[in-house]
Amino acid sequence: MSTHRKVALVTGGGQGIGKGIVRHLLKQGMAVTIAEIDGEAGREAEESFKNFGPVQFHETNVGDEDSVQRAVRLTVEHFGRLDTLVNNAGIAHPRNAPVHELSLEEWNRVIGINLTGMFLCVKHCVMHLRRTKGAIVNIASTRAIQSEPNTEAYSASKGGVLALTHSLAMSLGPDIRVNCISPGWIDVSEWKKAKQSKKLHLTEKDHTQHPAGRVGKPEDIASLVAFLISGEAGFITGQNFVVDGGMTKKMIYEE
Repeated sequence: MSTHRKVALVTGGGQGIGKGIVRHLLKQGMAVTIAEIDGEAGREAEESFKNFGPVQFHETNVGDEDSVQRAVRLTVEHFGRLDTLVNNAGIAHPRNAPVHELSLEEWNRVIGINLTGMFLCVKHCVMHLRRTKGAIVNIASTRAIQSEPNTEAYSASKGGVLALTHSLAMSLGPDIRVNCISPGWIDVSEWKKAKQSKKLHLTEKDHTQHPAGRVGKPEDIASLVAFLISGEAGFITGQNFVVDGGMTKKMIYEE
């Protein structure tokens, strides 16, 4: 299948923020590959979004180079091109373990998926993105710039994403622009696969503690992705955009 539509590959696109990004890009008229490790989630997302536009799912482990190569190859074979890579796939910190109890295996797994996985996806998408003068958006986290206790592996992985972003922007420009989004609290409770989807009860305090007056939604991230890959953002590269309702600017003192 060859298409004149622009084509995006979204990792971790079967659930959460990634699923919101897939839906938004399809509604913007793009064709999308969902690269997702959870087969059940990926198939559900593909089925639920097929009426929005051309979409396909490939079971993908971003920490495995052969798996990444396969997803990229099948995307280009099916759609005929690649214009956008959204590096969204990631895993949370294991057990919130204190650093002296954090095993090397747990550390390596988080770094391997959250940071090395992005490197592998970029590595195998670059030649296709150069042809289309495409764009990359990496999804980091506000944990890249602030932390709670016992989140060393996750915070380090997301901090690495920020550095990887500006490094790639220098290496790949001017053909490919590379930017990063750092979400804060985004409610994805209804964006999980069917057996796990359940509306989270958010309190008034949950919302009002945010200077913007509410907890975030996947659409808040998806709309910024769409802007950053568009021609309107042609002078923006190497940047990190914090989308957190203002929380990282809020001074908090214990009373």
